[in-house]
Amino acid sequence: MPRWRLPTCASAALAAAGLLLSGCANPSVGSANDDPTKPVTLKFWHGWAAPGEVEAVNASIERFERLHPHIEVESTGNVTDATINQALRAGGDKAPDVVSSFTTNNVGQYCDSGMWVDLDPFLRKTGIDKREVFPKTLLDYTSYQGNQCALPLLADAYGMYYNKDAFKEAGIERPPRTMSEFKRAAKKLTVRSGKDSYERVGYMPNFRLYQGSPDRLFAQWGPRYFDADGHARLAEEPATYDFLKTSRQLADAQGGFDDLEKFRLTFGDEMSNQNAFLTGKLAMHLDGEWRGLMLDEAKADFDWGVAPLPVPDDQKDTYGRGFITGTVAGIAHSSKHQNAAWELVKFLTTNTNQVVDFANDIHNVPSTYAALKSPRLDADPRFRTFFRILESKHSKALPPSTNGGAYVVSLQDFSYSFEAGHVSDLRAGLRKLDDQIDADTLQSKS
Repeated sequence: MPRWRLPTCASAALAAAGLLLSGCANPSVGSANDDPTKPVTLKFWHGWAAPGEVEAVNASIERFERLHPHIEVESTGNVTDATINQALRAGGDKAPDVVSSFTTNNVGQYCDSGMWVDLDPFLRKTGIDKREVFPKTLLDYTSYQGNQCALPLLADAYGMYYNKDAFKEAGIERPPRTMSEFKRAAKKLTVRSGKDSYERVGYMPNFRLYQGSPDRLFAQWGPRYFDADGHARLAEEPATYDFLKTSRQLADAQGGFDDLEKFRLTFGDEMSNQNAFLTGKLAMHLDGEWRGLMLDEAKADFDWGVAPLPVPDDQKDTYGRGFITGTVAGIAHSSKHQNAAWELVKFLTTNTNQVVDFANDIHNVPSTYAALKSPRLDADPRFRTFFRILESKHSKALPPSTNGGAYVVSLQDFSYSFEAGHVSDLRAGLRKLDDQIDADTLQSKS
């Protein structure tokens, strides 16, 4: 299932809650002096909630307990980051020992505050070289300023689903690879049903659509959000201008933002059988690897494929890249059983068979090199497209920040205004956006 793009209000609330972390965490409360061979009960909190996902988590725990019969794991699902943060600030016997999060944006806060313990000492004492186990992009979003306070627990890679039947009808032989090809294909695939309505659009560039948050597509440019000193530099980044202008050109090629927005409002819920790609209203669609399983379960009545998203014309050599995120796991600073907790984190994140089984069960991308090469993985070539996107050296994740996802929310809000035509001076608007991000970062450190 997807790592949800949080609505602005929820993101802002979590970001605001995150501002409390720097002053409230007490890393000295817990202990790494426990004997992991002694009987113990660990509390594991996670965010999975769908019945199939919970079943897969429980199966993972059963496999762990068979290997470690002296360690019992009490699993609690459907837990939000806000709830975890409150529990870790409070500490005590009711707080979790092992935690996981879908929100990689908050890793900077977890590491900087000490709320999640640094895992490098545990990796070293068990002889695990993290650079040989995990792809670099995943290590980037699980650490902050040298503190590896989390490890990847499966990943999400974003690519482009496309309707092969619509492509054949339009005479398009293969998925577009550059932004120029993307615009031409989108226009050719668009079918009007009247002056201001559609039967189908080639690609919906609207930033409010499903997983279409601007940071997803922006990753195709390989942008740098911050400079070496941590200051926002979107106004200085040439890719920002090209990205926003390209998104507008995609809209204009298919009738313009107003008509597309009106059509978007007719779409069904993202996770239902009324999803716009499933119902044929979209010929190309940005989404994550989980969508394929949902299309199969819904018995889509058209032939579909998966390809990497197109890249800028002047970066053709980066084709195959995509946006990367995923679930992360760590050890609570307040846990008095940190060595036993490490045994669970180590099993969930580095045991090849476990990572493969879990990836197959919930249709997420494996997060270790060894698991990605396992013959036991789901052999569907469409699913495996996301493996190649994950392994691309050009793929990008969002950089961690001490203010969590606040800077992503700011980018979303600005992008909404831009696409609707409410930004008259793009350069001035981006400078103001940088100032806002820097002010939010400064506040989070005060």
